[in-house]
Amino acid sequence: MRRFTLRTGIRWKITLAIAAVGALVAVALSLVVHSAARVSMLESAREAQLANVNVIARFVEAGRKPALGAKVNDPELPAALREKAKSGRRGTYIQESRKGVPVVWAAVPLGNGQVLSLHSEFKESANMVRDLDRALVVGSISVVVAGAALGVLIGGQISRRLRKAAAAAQRVAHGDPDVRVRDAVGGVVRDETDDLARAVDAMADALQQRLEAERRVTADIAHELRTPVTGLLTAAELLPPGRPTELVRDRAQAMRVLVEDVLEVARLDSASERAELQDVALGEFVSRRVTALMPEASVRVVADEIVSTDPRRLERILGNLLANAARYGQAPVQVDIEGRVVRVRDHGPGFPEALLREGPSRFRTGSTDRAGVGHGLGLTIAEGQARVLGARLTFRNVAAPGGVDREGAAAGAVAVLWLPEHAPTATGSFPIIKVQS
Repeated sequence: MRRFTLRTGIRWKITLAIAAVGALVAVALSLVVHSAARVSMLESAREAQLANVNVIARFVEAGRKPALGAKVNDPELPAALREKAKSGRRGTYIQESRKGVPVVWAAVPLGNGQVLSLHSEFKESANMVRDLDRALVVGSISVVVAGAALGVLIGGQISRRLRKAAAAAQRVAHGDPDVRVRDAVGGVVRDETDDLARAVDAMADALQQRLEAERRVTADIAHELRTPVTGLLTAAELLPPGRPTELVRDRAQAMRVLVEDVLEVARLDSASERAELQDVALGEFVSRRVTALMPEASVRVVADEIVSTDPRRLERILGNLLANAARYGQAPVQVDIEGRVVRVRDHGPGFPEALLREGPSRFRTGSTDRAGVGHGLGLTIAEGQARVLGARLTFRNVAAPGGVDREGAAAGAVAVLWLPEHAPTATGSFPIIKVQS
């Protein structure tokens, strides 16, 4: 079973924690104050009642009648207090009434063996305790509300700093080298968020340096290989005709293409490429290029539009998408132009799940047999050239890999190039988006 998880923001977690602590403290203090106040008031009532019955007892012993409602040998006198008085001791007793008002009893022994008692309801004390409880409830609610408001303020500040840090980290992940998380979360208050920001910035700097070093090494190796590979091609042309010569020329040509592709990827990774823009009719341009690159592909112009783009880079993207469709897909290959959108679809098994999830990866073709299939740089170069044009390149499958459509053919893969409405102002104006449906 899938585990259910409840996701809440840190602001509300802090608010709930502070409100809960405030409520616990307020309840504890209220109980202590209520108990102490009630005990103090009852003790005062006991002393006052005992003083009253002592005064009345002196009048009774002098031969006068009991006053203030005092009674001799009252049958309602609690048994515990009666036994205490008969033993010759004075005492008091608190009796709880059904109305919730305590009844205070006081009893003293008389000289003739009788017991004089006096009792009265402690209404004033009960009202005072009730008012005190009401004040304590209002105070507790005020404490909880004030604590929740404080939690919202504190949690909101921390939450805003964390959101800024997350947004800055995403910009770094999308390839913006000038963003620093520490600057994004900077403020008057310094806390652990700044430590996290410094750690992320240090990690981003180290990763950037490593990637730059790897790119430089790759470019240097490819550049150094260009001269010997060119010499190898020249030498292959001097070999006598025959099958071995064709194999040598074919492998040498493949190595030359690989070296050129690696150099192109290195230039794209360095973010130094700039588009040379021209106004072209997209439908006419794509139709002519597709006819030249893959005559068997079908082209459909739904809506033509004049776009400002780099024709050379656009042709490079189309060529790589068509080559990928021819190598890994199945016929027929369809190219649709609708305004600024170009779709290239084949009817093969579809893009690999890893490509849909992570995007094109160099030297990974998705094929179990790498021999003679390709080196996996085609879509990587198309992705990089789309960034230079300020365009978006998305990949999806018409259905799950291996599915079939109504005609019974394989479902196929679709690569969609979205050209921008305005000319790009910088390399990588639009990120590459990977979409799976």
